[in-house]
Amino acid sequence: MTHHHSKDKTPEHPAETENTEPKPEQAAEQAVNVEVQPVATEENPNLPVETTPEQRIASLEEELAGAHDRNLRLQAEYQNYRKRVSKDISTARYIAMTDAVTPFLQVLDYLNMAKAAAETSDNLDSIRQGLKMIMGEYQKAMDELGVEKVNAVGEKFNPELHEALANEASEEIPEGNVIKQWSCGYRLGERLLRPAKVVVSSGPDKAADKQEG
Repeated sequence: MTHHHSKDKTPEHPAETENTEPKPEQAAEQAVNVEVQPVATEENPNLPVETTPEQRIASLEEELAGAHDRNLRLQAEYQNYRKRVSKDISTARYIAMTDAVTPFLQVLDYLNMAKAAAETSDNLDSIRQGLKMIMGEYQKAMDELGVEKVNAVGEKFNPELHEALANEASEEIPEGNVIKQWSCGYRLGERLLRPAKVVVSSGPDKAADKQEG
């Protein structure tokens, strides 16, 4: 039996042995044809680098519409806030007025009763008792509100608490002290509601001393 050996074996699939790497010309053409994906910019991260004018206009119009909508919502919230504050102030004012008036309603009732009694009775003792009761209720109402009297007689004149109406010479009251009080002052806590109207001593009468001398 005769065997035939061949030194050069021809491959059955020549394509498998061919070099598949592209030629330099083909690689350059492929690089040119690669699609470049747009990248967002720092100035406007929502827009790609390459956009048409129409796309940019549409994007800006969308942003403007969003800003306008936010502005309208802020204006509505501000108006609602103003209404709430105005209502709260009105409520607080009403409560304060109610708290201030209520304690004096009983005082007014007693005044009306005293007026009616004075018109129909000549009993001065009864009228005095009625006035005394009214003054007691009045003081009670003032205490409930925290209002304090400022009595200045004998005190050193204080322009923060007193209003000087006149000066008078006095042998007993030192100069600069209050001799008389025409009307008392009132304060609520640290706040002065009304100063006391007073007459202040100017010390001994200097004109009389000269005449005696």
